[in-house]
Amino acid sequence: MAARIAKILMALSLATYAFLVTFSNLTDYGSNFAFVRHVLSMDTTFEGNRAMYRAITSPALWHAAYALIIAGEALTCGLFLVAGFALWRARHREAAAFDRAKAWFHAAAAAGFAVWFLGFTVIGGEWFLMWQSPDWNGQAAAFRITATILAVLIFVNQPDQEVT
Repeated sequence: MAARIAKILMALSLATYAFLVTFSNLTDYGSNFAFVRHVLSMDTTFEGNRAMYRAITSPALWHAAYALIIAGEALTCGLFLVAGFALWRARHREAAAFDRAKAWFHAAAAAGFAVWFLGFTVIGGEWFLMWQSPDWNGQAAAFRITATILAVLIFVNQPDQEVT
């Protein structure tokens, strides 16, 4: 039972994290919007880089991209929350039922992976060359979040024993 409770706690902790990120992005829109604007416009990448054709300089597209990020974070929050409650409801059931409840966690982990790995590491980091910016490089933070989600996913996917 201790492992099941730990899995539930971890799902709810990830939901809390994604909620706080979403909340911060909504309540401090301007500060976090500046990050998106600088990354997409590539205005702090290396001087003369040959990839500047990738830059997005439209404020409407900056806002659209930021809205997509916030929506992804909110979706991640909601799915981790549902996952935590699904696991909670199945905590006293047989191992197979608890295992089936993990499907929500898989969906949540995929959403979080899409936001922080695909969105920040792949698109922001590599396409928009965020790694070149001394001030607007969020790759280390995105890696920490992605690694945490994946580490918890590995733990959650470990087989569960029957509850006695």
